[in-house]
Amino acid sequence: MSENHPPRLTLYGTERSGHAHRVVLLLRMLEIPYRFVNTPVEARRSADFLRLNPLGQIPVLEDGHTVICDSNAILVYLAKRYAPGSPWLPEEPLAAAGVQRWLSIAAGEIKYGPALARVIVQWGDPSDRDCALQITNRVFRFMEAHLGERAYLAADHATIADLACYSYTAHAPEGGVSLQPYPALRNWLSRIEALPRFVPMPGPP
Repeated sequence: MSENHPPRLTLYGTERSGHAHRVVLLLRMLEIPYRFVNTPVEARRSADFLRLNPLGQIPVLEDGHTVICDSNAILVYLAKRYAPGSPWLPEEPLAAAGVQRWLSIAAGEIKYGPALARVIVQWGDPSDRDCALQITNRVFRFMEAHLGERAYLAADHATIADLACYSYTAHAPEGGVSLQPYPALRNWLSRIEALPRFVPMPGPP
């Protein structure tokens, strides 16, 4: 957009944050203009940022005077606000329940499995890597069996559940986790990467 008409939406995050990347994917796929503000750890301690999110966490979305925190909450907001009735957040009860289940898995097993293993390896987090790997192996075996019978996680088409689970799964090798044992999982990743306007999350420099 031109300088005279700046984007209404501002996303605070970092390029290598899977939580931010899932929001970037939906913004791009909905073709919503936005401004990205790189927000490293030190910036999240500033008074200005803590006014946006007192927990000091990314991502945060500003939409005019509206502030939404938490990546999964942002996905729901964007789908409801800018794509009501779209396949990204289905209304049909079973599919809607499936989306919620996978958003919970993204915030649970994926966060404390492959995402944490990646943080341990890439940034030296002191958490228990063996525990993170155990969680990763369990959730990837579950996803492999689930995706062996369907193309996407929650419905017969891509939803915000797929975007929420994609980034940290795709970058699991950065945490020392091989995806080779999981062909159905890898095929699912390829389907997400083939979606219009997909953009990858950057890897290690």
